[in-house]
Amino acid sequence: MFAKKMTIAGLACLLAVEASGCGNTGGGQVTSIRIGVSVYDQYDTFVSEMINHFNEYASEVSASMDSNVSVNIDVYNAAASQTTQNNQVKTMLEDGCDIICVNLVDRTEPVTIIDMAEKKDVPVIFFNRELVEQDLERWDKLYYVGAKAFESGIMQGEIAVDIFKNDPAADKNGDGVFQYIVLEGEADHQDAIVRTEYAVSTITDQGVPVEKLGYAIANWNRAQANTKMSQLLTEYGDQIELVLSNNDDMALGAVDAMKAAGIDQAEWPVILGIDGTDVGLAALKNGEIRGTVYNDKEGQAEKMFDLAFCLARGLPLDDLGLEDGKYIRQPYTKLEEVPEEQE
Repeated sequence: MFAKKMTIAGLACLLAVEASGCGNTGGGQVTSIRIGVSVYDQYDTFVSEMINHFNEYASEVSASMDSNVSVNIDVYNAAASQTTQNNQVKTMLEDGCDIICVNLVDRTEPVTIIDMAEKKDVPVIFFNRELVEQDLERWDKLYYVGAKAFESGIMQGEIAVDIFKNDPAADKNGDGVFQYIVLEGEADHQDAIVRTEYAVSTITDQGVPVEKLGYAIANWNRAQANTKMSQLLTEYGDQIELVLSNNDDMALGAVDAMKAAGIDQAEWPVILGIDGTDVGLAALKNGEIRGTVYNDKEGQAEKMFDLAFCLARGLPLDDLGLEDGKYIRQPYTKLEEVPEEQE
C-alpha cells in the first residue's frame, strides 16, 4: 500500500494507447499531453507530497513504455487565494492544457473554474478538497479524486479509544474521562468539521466518556498550531489528556508547543494526527505523536494521473474504479506504528 508502484489501471490505459496508436499519424511522431495543476497552498505538507508523487509517477509511466506520448505538467501555487487560482486556470486553458487538476482554495467557489473549462471543453479533476456535490454535477467532464473525510475521523477516534483503554497513563487524572482539545483545519471547512465530529462521536460511541476543554482553528498549519497549542496549554495545562488534530502538521505544531514549554515527553497528552505525511510518520516512529490516519497520497496521485491520461487520450475509464462516473476515493489506514516499508 505504501510502496511506489504502477497501478494496473495506468498500465491498462497505456496498453490501450499503444494498441490504438493514440491518434498518432505514424512514423514515430510524438503526441504530447499537457496537464495543468493548481494547488491551494504549496506549503501544505500533504498536498506537496502528493504532487511530488504525481510528478514522479508521471515520469515513471512515461519512461516505462514506448508509447510515443510525452507528458508535460505545469504546477501553480494559488497561495490560498481563490482569485489567484481562477486566474491560474484561465492561464492554463489559454496555454492549451488538455486537462486541469484543481486543489480548490474555496470548495464552495468552483463555478468560475467550471464555466471557463466547459467553454474550452477541457475536463477538470478536482482533488483533495472536495467541492459540493451539486457543483460536480454541473458538467459531465468534472471529476474528484480524494478520500471520505468521515472515515479518517472514525479511525482517529478508534485510535484514541484503543490508547485510552489499553494505556492507563493516558487518563492522567484517573477520572475515567478523556479530557481533550481540538486543533481544527479551517473555520466552516467541511472536511475539518467532519473529521472532528466523527472522531469525537466514535470515542463516545465506543464507551469512553469525554470532556471538551477547548479548540482552536489553525488552518492546517504547523506554525499556527504551535501558537494556538501554546495558548491552550496556558489555559488548561496538564488537564489536557488528548489532542485531536485534523492533520499531521497541526499535530506537529502541538508537539512543538510541548517542547517549547519544556514539558517532559512522558507527561505529554496523547497527540493524534491525520494524513500520514513523511514528517508525521517520523514523529509517530519516535513517539511524539501516538497515532495518525494514513491518507493515501500515492494512490490518489496515481489515480489522478491515470484519469488525466485517459481523459486526454479519449480512452475508456472503465478500469479506474469511478464511483457514480465521477469520484475516485482511496481508503484511509489507521496507524499506531510506522509500517516496515516506511522505516
